[in-house]
Amino acid sequence: MAEKSRKAIIVGISGPSSSGKTTLARLLRDVFPHTFILHEDDFYRPETELPSKDGLLDWDCAEALNFDDMSRALEHIRAEGTFPPPAAHKLSRRSRLTSAQPFVDSKEDQNTIGKCTVPDSSISAARARVTAWLAGHNLFSSPSSSAPDLRLCILDGFLLFGPDPPLRRITDELLDVKFFLTVSRQKATARREARDGYVTLEGFWADPPGYVDKIVWPNYAESHAWLFEDGDVEKRLRADVLKEKDILALPDVIGGNERRGKELNLDVDMQVTFEWAVDTLMRKLEEITKTR
Repeated sequence: MAEKSRKAIIVGISGPSSSGKTTLARLLRDVFPHTFILHEDDFYRPETELPSKDGLLDWDCAEALNFDDMSRALEHIRAEGTFPPPAAHKLSRRSRLTSAQPFVDSKEDQNTIGKCTVPDSSISAARARVTAWLAGHNLFSSPSSSAPDLRLCILDGFLLFGPDPPLRRITDELLDVKFFLTVSRQKATARREARDGYVTLEGFWADPPGYVDKIVWPNYAESHAWLFEDGDVEKRLRADVLKEKDILALPDVIGGNERRGKELNLDVDMQVTFEWAVDTLMRKLEEITKTR
């Protein structure tokens, strides 16, 4: 698609379950105008089509997701700047789009994600910084308009990046900005087990006991080993792979000689992540829109 004809820039936020993806997506939506969120969970296959592992339904694998539907949705968003019509979706796990009106978030936003730890003062300061930055950049044409020429779509999901089909095309062609968040196994398990469960089209899903240890974390480790040093998701991210795929991560979790021997903390404070993401997104948007 020609850059001048596109109607949306798509930002992908990925990382393990309970790493703060949805929290960051909502924060960025709060400070960047003309922004809406699409959730990868809106592309789950029906519960009757999900694979099983160790006698449990496996929601946390590639086979549980319809990447063809996701690709078509992203193509539509880039071209039109709106959600695709609901008829274009085959409804599944966490309820999908239910209105023909644009920018109606799916029911994924009904799921609890825990208290946001970023102070209101930091959110307000970031919003003011973005507003001042937009005044000097022709990004949305008219930031105060209700019908801008360009919109920002944030797609959050536990499995957005991959070196092989079907994820490779999404990673390489359909996502304009790619953020990857990290979390330790201990923190991810504690956060996930603290959740009530998930609103689904079929009703409500709550993780069975041991679900993180049996399903969630092993699947994450297997599908993301290519991103990490020694294939270990509790080590640092590989700088060469991030560069090749243009995936952005906080500097302290990226490997390199300058960090060798330094203590690794995968559980980065959300305020630090948020402020880094705001500054990084402004820089990336500048780079992208220079070609328009």
